[in-house]
Amino acid sequence: MEKLVSSWYSSVQSLPETYVVPPDQRPGKITVPVSKTIPVIDLGKAVGDDRTDIVQQILNASREFGFFQVINHGVSENLMEETRNLFNEFFNLPDEDKASVYSEDSSKKCKLYTSSFNNAKNKVHYWRDNLRHPCHPLEEWMPLWPEKPTRYREVVGTYSVEVRELSLRILQLICEGLGLQPGYFGDKLTNYQTLTVNHYPPCPDPSLTLGLPKHCDPNLITILLQGDVCGLQVFKDGQWIGIEPFPNAFVVNIGYQLQIISNGKLKSAEHRAVTNSNEARTSIVSLIAPSWDTVIECAEDLVSESNPPLYRAFQYKEFMGTYATHGGDTETVLEPYKLRV
Repeated sequence: MEKLVSSWYSSVQSLPETYVVPPDQRPGKITVPVSKTIPVIDLGKAVGDDRTDIVQQILNASREFGFFQVINHGVSENLMEETRNLFNEFFNLPDEDKASVYSEDSSKKCKLYTSSFNNAKNKVHYWRDNLRHPCHPLEEWMPLWPEKPTRYREVVGTYSVEVRELSLRILQLICEGLGLQPGYFGDKLTNYQTLTVNHYPPCPDPSLTLGLPKHCDPNLITILLQGDVCGLQVFKDGQWIGIEPFPNAFVVNIGYQLQIISNGKLKSAEHRAVTNSNEARTSIVSLIAPSWDTVIECAEDLVSESNPPLYRAFQYKEFMGTYATHGGDTETVLEPYKLRV
């Protein structure tokens, strides 16, 4: 437990050497602009005559940014606030209450750890603690979840179900926009759901470290609840831009698998998490992913003689092995799957 950043950060005046990232990765002291152009899409209008327009907005955002925010999404504001408060309470629990969840065993399904899966082997650590566990199906995984705070399983269970429904709804809109058969993203392509909660305590020198390094998400689609503190940044047109928290909105992130299935029509964007010296930041991330044995390939309806596939077919577990080996390096992780056309 003494390894958790949240357990010792308040006792240090300077950043420990092991948290200083290489010079080319450091955010530095330059202020990153907060983007006013990341689309905010009103899902409440995805009905009737406006549905086609909302579908097009989602496709445009997924092509240009790989990110967008959604409002009027169907998840209640009270549940969002309750879930945020619950995770803040979890990370503020006494160490002895979190000890039963803490683990450095990569095979453990529900675990609290610090920095990354390979923290013990990594020379550079990241300024975050993380709680991670599967969410679907609930009846299978809920018995492994934390028992404290006492309402954890009730609140997180309800939240996980509603966010999964939102994810599937957005995927259906993407399906329509790409011209795929209804239900294309059903069954094995969306069989797995993981909740991963990042906690970034106040940092003595945010210019030298990161909460999370630059990466693209390896899964299908990601739904993120930011909270009120800025920290998420996206790399676009050669520079980093901040995604401003929008009241009661979710951030939607296109994963690598959706980029591949769409034959490059949609893109997975590079992003990172930065820290700050004044406030803790907690982000709640829901990852929708295929089951391990699912074959991922460019959708047949998006491939033709004039538009050949950009990627070869593979099993999702193969891709995740590659992703782990390359550490999420966006320059190399897709190379083994690209077809030369």
